[in-house]
Amino acid sequence: MKPLTEQEIRAAFVNCTKGEAKRLAVPRDLADRPWEDLDYLGWRDPQAPDRAYLAVELDGRPKALALRSSSSGSWQARRSMCTMCLTTHSGGVSLMVAPKAGGAGQQGNSVGAYICSDLACSLYVRGKRDAGVGARLPETITLEEKIGRTVANLAAFVAKVTG
Repeated sequence: MKPLTEQEIRAAFVNCTKGEAKRLAVPRDLADRPWEDLDYLGWRDPQAPDRAYLAVELDGRPKALALRSSSSGSWQARRSMCTMCLTTHSGGVSLMVAPKAGGAGQQGNSVGAYICSDLACSLYVRGKRDAGVGARLPETITLEEKIGRTVANLAAFVAKVTG
């Protein structure tokens, strides 16, 4: 992924107002992120743990989404699979809900997906972060194909939010 600046990230939000995008918490360590290993930039708001954000470059343009995650509960102790990267976690997957863009979002419509709670799908796919024993099921496809699948899953989710 191409490194993004704070201004590019704020301008890329598609499912919140410009005022909300201006006020939300953007990571301060953008220069230190492993951009070459990222398919998308994901982060949580340190002041509001139920809020998460992701920014992705699709068709050469950045798009960013504001998300709400489910509150932690006893169900999270079960093993769950991320729908983006297909990594399984014990308690490390959250239902992330994004308001739809435009009028549909203003009417309260939203789209949800089960995503790695730490939003580090790119690192799990590449083996740079370990989710524990059995987290990555054995597959016969190449790393590039796994990355492509993750990007396609993410693009499909963004398309549901913006469509």
